[in-house]
Amino acid sequence: MSGEEEENAAELKIPDEFLKAKCLMNCEVALILEHKYEQLQQMADDPMNQMSQVFEKSLQYVKRFSRYKNPDAVRQVREILSRYQLAEFELCVLGNLCPETVEEAIAMVPSIKTRGRAHDDEAIEKMLNDLSLIKKFE
Repeated sequence: MSGEEEENAAELKIPDEFLKAKCLMNCEVALILEHKYEQLQQMADDPMNQMSQVFEKSLQYVKRFSRYKNPDAVRQVREILSRYQLAEFELCVLGNLCPETVEEAIAMVPSIKTRGRAHDDEAIEKMLNDLSLIKKFE
């Protein structure tokens, strides 16, 4: 992206370093932090002494706002969303917020309709149905 072009996430006009960056959904971060928490518990008599407040608050946050708790479900969500050639941040927004309708998905991530590989409403509906099945059977 050139320096003179104005950034606009709705149209996916963001710097290349953000387009290429690996993003994680809250549920993925929760799995990572929970694993680290377990490691800290094994290494110390009192794990709370080993953890910073930032770590504790971050773990609480991602656990609270994670839509998927089961590690298999987390993997399936990423796999399903990856099939739709979404940018990483688009994938994470949809995985974190779990829109229920096509209209909600487009409102949250307008670039899924405005980008060159714009998805039609049926494709978005199928994607949302696949995600809701994972949540239903988790």
